[in-house]
Amino acid sequence: MLLAVDIGNTNITLGLYDEQVLLFTARFATDNKTTADQYAIDLKNILDLHGYGYKDIEDCIISSVVPTVCTALRQAISFLCDIVPLELGPGVKTGLNIKIDNPAQLGADLVAGAVGAINEYTLPCIVIDMGTATTLSVIDENATYRGGVIAAGVRLTLKALTENTAALPSVNICAPKCVIGTNTVDCMQSGLVYGAAAMLDGLIEQISAELGALPTIIATGGLSKEIIVHCRHDIIYDENLLLEGLREIYERNK
Repeated sequence: MLLAVDIGNTNITLGLYDEQVLLFTARFATDNKTTADQYAIDLKNILDLHGYGYKDIEDCIISSVVPTVCTALRQAISFLCDIVPLELGPGVKTGLNIKIDNPAQLGADLVAGAVGAINEYTLPCIVIDMGTATTLSVIDENATYRGGVIAAGVRLTLKALTENTAALPSVNICAPKCVIGTNTVDCMQSGLVYGAAAMLDGLIEQISAELGALPTIIATGGLSKEIIVHCRHDIIYDENLLLEGLREIYERNK
């Protein structure tokens, strides 16, 4: 079985595959202070919870945007499963043609998402990933990664509001009944949810104009489901897009 691991700034997402079948997914918090031993215990407990053992894992692929956590988790997997995980980075075959100024700058999570989209959807496409940051990746009709957009994530925006103002409270990220809020909480929620949706709509329109084509739009990431229902464009929600991309990359390198 293959363990696919995506290490983000906020969460670590795990997916266990039997060939091409995704058996389960799990998430736990990204924490720079967690040791390799603790990650090994967490991983063992998650596998036990879903009815699998660490001896079932025959190989592993990791994408990460947090190097210190990646080191600890890689050590944990090597210790627990007696394997050397494949880490997505330079030298790993992805099949993705990257046409940006410095291809080495492209985050491993964006690479995995792009590969997953190319493998599953009609091109050209835009991949929206809403996590700590909100990113849009643009893949043209020739499966070339053309570039993208990076903006502050919704939770990061909320954190900036509450930490840098004296009177604004922390609120749940959910849509109020109306865009025009009549109290502080509704106003903040409107700005967070409807504001993020409007930003996505505007960026999709401008990207489509530059591409000269109407792209397939795919969204993934923790907050996407809450936001994209308020967008004017048709957006496909794919919760496991990055894991599928990692599985595809593993197949190219095994």
